[in-house]
Amino acid sequence: MTRSPLWLSVLSLGFLALWISVASVPFLWTLWGSFKVEADFFSKQDWRYALHGIRTMAETGGAFTGAGYEGAWIKEEFWKATINTAIITCSVVTISLTLGTLGGYALARSGFRYAFWILIIALIFRAMPHITLVSGYLLPFFQLNIWGHLTTTIIVMVAINQPFTLWMLHSFFLNIPKDLDESAMVDGCTRFQAFRYVIIPVMWPGVITTGLFSFLLAYNDFALTALLLTEQNQTMVPKIAGFLGNAQEQGNVMYAVSAVVSATAPLFVLVMVFQRQIVSGLTAGAVKGQGAGDGWYTTEKSDKTMGQLRRCR
Repeated sequence: MTRSPLWLSVLSLGFLALWISVASVPFLWTLWGSFKVEADFFSKQDWRYALHGIRTMAETGGAFTGAGYEGAWIKEEFWKATINTAIITCSVVTISLTLGTLGGYALARSGFRYAFWILIIALIFRAMPHITLVSGYLLPFFQLNIWGHLTTTIIVMVAINQPFTLWMLHSFFLNIPKDLDESAMVDGCTRFQAFRYVIIPVMWPGVITTGLFSFLLAYNDFALTALLLTEQNQTMVPKIAGFLGNAQEQGNVMYAVSAVVSATAPLFVLVMVFQRQIVSGLTAGAVKGQGAGDGWYTTEKSDKTMGQLRRCR
């Protein structure tokens, strides 16, 4: 086994340290500052005020305070925005993955040329600015008096996200050999049983990876939810923007800082729980020479799926 040159190792470690600094230090600083008062965290005299909490101690009697979290979650009812975000996100992910797996599987197993053009059209719609697509929904929503409801927002987000999930899952299905479907049906499975009991378990990492991207679309969205929801039905991101205030109303920056930290925490948990599936899904077929039906679907996975065939007998 050959060792990397010393200069290459040093350069790699340097880039890694730079990336960690750029990516993590701002969040850690925000996390630290969320337990301070605004005069410390945004001090113009000395940035070290945020480290020592001089004004925080003067105002609250301690070096740390949870006033920002209390104000955001209890006084401003940030928990309602969290519930709305959870409803929209879970609904969008569930519907998008359900339709995407069925549609992606059908297109991957279809021998007709129209499958390619359907995917091209889907990508064109996905590349369009979201605000352009939303404008087409506003008039019927106003006429039907359904604007401002969570259901309408879910419908629009699914419509915008569906082309992406369809394309992603179609690519994952192409990496699974068609022989697996045929073997399952020879053993007594119907087409749907082969899809449910054999194909889905094999491509589960791809489903998890696509679901993560769908989750991030709905979780981090601002433009769609700001346009389609009322102030009473806000999700987290527009609610955080509201904490910053506007020309007519003064906001509370520390409420926004605390809410940002609260909204970021679930993302770390999500990645930690599904990190193995995410890495497996992102690297599927990435090795040279491993294309459709080769490499990603390994002998080990084949052995695992053979046990699923007993359900069809």
